Amino acid sequence: MSAVRGTLAVLTGGGDCPGLNAVIRAVVKTALHNGYEIYGVANGFHGLIEDDMRLMTLADVSGILPRGGTVLGTTNRDNPFRYAAGEDAEGNVIYEDKRDVVVRNLREHHIDCLIVIGGDGSLKIGYDLNRYCGVNVVGVPKTIDNDLPGTERTFGFDTAMAMATEALDRLHTTAESHHRVMVLEVMGRYAGWIALHSGLAGGADVILIPEIPYDIESVIRKVKERQEQGKQFSIVTVAEGSRPIGGEMTVARLVKNSFEQIRLGGVGNKLADEIEARTGIESRCTVLGYLQRGGSPTAYDRVLSTRYGSAAVEACMDGEYNVMVALSANHIVRIPIEKVAGQPHKVPLDSDLIRVGRNLGVCFGD
Repeated sequence: MSAVRGTLAVLTGGGDCPGLNAVIRAVVKTALHNGYEIYGVANGFHGLIEDDMRLMTLADVSGILPRGGTVLGTTNRDNPFRYAAGEDAEGNVIYEDKRDVVVRNLREHHIDCLIVIGGDGSLKIGYDLNRYCGVNVVGVPKTIDNDLPGTERTFGFDTAMAMATEALDRLHTTAESHHRVMVLEVMGRYAGWIALHSGLAGGADVILIPEIPYDIESVIRKVKERQEQGKQFSIVTVAEGSRPIGGEMTVARLVKNSFEQIRLGGVGNKLADEIEARTGIESRCTVLGYLQRGGSPTAYDRVLSTRYGSAAVEACMDGEYNVMVALSANHIVRIPIEKVAGQPHKVPLDSDLIRVGRNLGVCFGD
């Protein structure tokens, strides 16, 4: 039996996302086929704190390529630098620093590098583990929002976009039958990639994104203009982070102890109510929510996830740590992981997709 070349570990952090299992599969298979041991860490950084990890085998990843979710489990909480350990007598959360526990657990398992599959919150923790604790880290960009800097595309985005487009196709038929305005609210946080791509693919008449604050009068004009043209229905796609000019984003709730405490949502219903009140046209809102996160990844996301997973192990094999694998001009590259800790990657106002939309007569609310 040949000697083990090294030991790696992999975890998934943050929200679930189509393609996570495809990345895990690629990481495990690439590691094992190149003589490395690979630990799977359960439930994100919680598993590092609780030493909940086990060696993975090829059998562990057999058949998981098309599956949604993550076989390792994940969580939006459990930051080892600010771990919620309980509550005091007044109900206030008690936070503890568990970085030393994480480092000890990694050392006890002789782990040479930790592969972190996650969004900005998880990758920021990975960066801090390297910066403050000397842990070798390689990041894999994951989010359906496509808003991570440094990469042209995150896995999970294509699947979310396809789901939103299918929803728009279905809404078209009922909108036309009932002569209604149908509003579809999609995810995306502070970036409008899902709304923009699905809106164009699904033939939306109005596309509202966070990058362009909207004037409700512009939206009303578009709906009435279509009426005058004999079109008795309209389709509106709105990103959850959209806001009116001079207004604020709509917050659904706050979640304590989460990487991202602010949870957006509700702008679609507000928009539908305002359109109906101003036009007299029956308006309805559909919120896709977590439907965009679940289910089997598209072929594109499966391939991208597989490329990312294999490339992450290659970075470990080359001894090039503290990088994130990224997509650039359809090539997988490595960038310093600290570059991901900046501002989110938003839709540029000079995007050709916005220009194309305007050429087609799409209203962007401005």
